[in-house]
Parts: sequence; C-alpha cells; structure tokens
Amino acid sequence: MARNHPTKDSLIATVVTMLDEKALEDIRSEDVLEVSGISKGSLYHHFEDFSDLINAALVFRFSLGVDVNIRLISTTLAKASTEEELFYGLSLVNRATQEPQVRNIRFERARVLALSETNAKMAKELAAEQDRLTDAVTDLVQEAINKGFVDPNIDPASVAVFLQAYTIGKVVDDIADDKIEIEKYLKFLDHILRKSLGANPT
Repeated sequence: MARNHPTKDSLIATVVTMLDEKALEDIRSEDVLEVSGISKGSLYHHFEDFSDLINAALVFRFSLGVDVNIRLISTTLAKASTEEELFYGLSLVNRATQEPQVRNIRFERARVLALSETNAKMAKELAAEQDRLTDAVTDLVQEAINKGFVDPNIDPASVAVFLQAYTIGKVVDDIADDKIEIEKYLKFLDHILRKSLGANPT
C-alpha cells in the first residue's frame, strides 16, 4: 500500500480485509469505523466521503495479485540460470493466476476496471497504480532480455501489458458453462510464452 497518513492507510486496510468476507454492497461506514477503531471525523478528514474510501480500497486490491506475481517473477528471474528455468517459473505463475480457485480475483479486477469508467477520480488513481505495475513488469522483462532469456526484438512494455491482460481476460471462460480444461489452457499459455518471447524458442 502506498504510504499515506497512517490513519488513511488503516482505513483502507480495514476495507481491503473486510472485502475478503463481505460483498462490496454489504460494507457500511459504521462497520469500518467499528473494526478500525477510527472516528467518523478522521474518516471524513482523509476521504471526501465513504465511497471515496471504498474506491481507494478497490484500487489497492486491484494491485494485490499483480504485486504478488511481480515478486514471484522477480524471484524466478533471480534464480534462473537458463531460459528453460525462467519459463518453467513463469508456468507456475500462470497456474497460480489462471486456476478456477482464483476466479473471484479476476472478477473483482474486471469490476474495478468497469467502475473506473464512470468515476474520474478512481480512474486517475487506477491509472497511476496501473502505470506502476506495468513499469515494474517492464523492468523484469528487460532484465530477462539482458540475461539473454527473452527475445531482444520484443518491446518489454508490450510484454508487460500482455501478461497482465490475459490474466484478467480469463473471465470470459470463467462465465462460460462449457469451460476450457484448465490443463489444456495452461499448456497453451506456456506454448505462447515460449514461442513468442523466448530468445531460443523450441
């Protein structure tokens, strides 16, 4: 979480945690104040209104999964001594993000994007956060290029956007009755990454 005033961060963190157990529509300002132990005056000192707090929490949650994946990719890249080791590590990240058990995260991220379309302040905050995420992934792709694991003719920022986009994009299958078999889908993703990004695709 970006370092704001501790009270502001605490309020955001409280809503972030509550969203693990409650639907967005079921979270009330009174509940947040009770759980956080923060006064109503402090809430409205740091946020324009309660919806402003909710939006801040949603933007933060939007980034959570990507930040985890960035750390996983960074660790994989640091440990990898061959292109094969890197792409094996990426396949594990794919599995973590594409499995049916995390469909709720994909839906929540898609919902945040949709909400930002008609909320200018949220869109601005989300844009800044998305820039941060894309820059972080771009840096990792550039590092993989520098190590000779990824094709140097590929634009790192384009790869960064693609990696994030297909993670959210799985929602089109999540809503289908006749879903793709997850193992077939993961195999396809591995194939795409190796063939399109590898410095020496096999």
